[in-house]
Amino acid sequence: MDFPDTLLRGRLIKRYKRFMADVILDSGETITAHCANTGAMLGVQEADSEVWLSPARNPDRKLKFTWELIRIGGGLVGINTAHPNKVVAEAIEGGKIPELTGYDTLRREVKYGNNSRVDILLSQDGKPDCYVEIKNVHLMRVAGVAEFPDSVSSRAAKHQGELADMVKQGARAVIFYLCQREDCDNFRLAADIDPDYAAAAKAARETGVEAMCYACTLTPEAIAVSRRLAISY
Repeated sequence: MDFPDTLLRGRLIKRYKRFMADVILDSGETITAHCANTGAMLGVQEADSEVWLSPARNPDRKLKFTWELIRIGGGLVGINTAHPNKVVAEAIEGGKIPELTGYDTLRREVKYGNNSRVDILLSQDGKPDCYVEIKNVHLMRVAGVAEFPDSVSSRAAKHQGELADMVKQGARAVIFYLCQREDCDNFRLAADIDPDYAAAAKAARETGVEAMCYACTLTPEAIAVSRRLAISY
């Protein structure tokens, strides 16, 4: 996924009210940017960190910038949870995810389950439909180990149950964790943060829901799926 406009660099002052972040741009101007992330953002909101912002394309939007990236250690981490679906869809269509090749139709935001929408539905004549639910990952508390979730999410637990129901009906179902960082080699559930989600995820896997996690390469120009991470649950 290429960023459509040149990103601006700055230094984070603080994130607050979940959806707002004050930033000092390299130009010296202080602005308030939109933070498209409802999670706790543990470890990825430290004051004075280098951050990158995208300019709003809508001239009428109140907040003229969106926070996209933060530098943690030597690498960038993507914090915008609006991007993973597009990043994964592009990777599937480009054949970058071998486990999800062999389908001729990819649709996004398709209704299923109990008043839900699956992020991606893959179809091909002669084989079961494949339901793909995508989760954004940026939490790392132990070096090299990515974790999800970073806050309690009853909605995410519900999705696990609905994917399991699709498997019971004869479909294929995948929970796809997109790790928007480059410094991880393994993935695990943050069961101490949300034990209900961890229980739902494990039950879904026992039912036949597949789990996979891929890392990304990130630059101020683009975000792209790179390599698969080992999963420990």
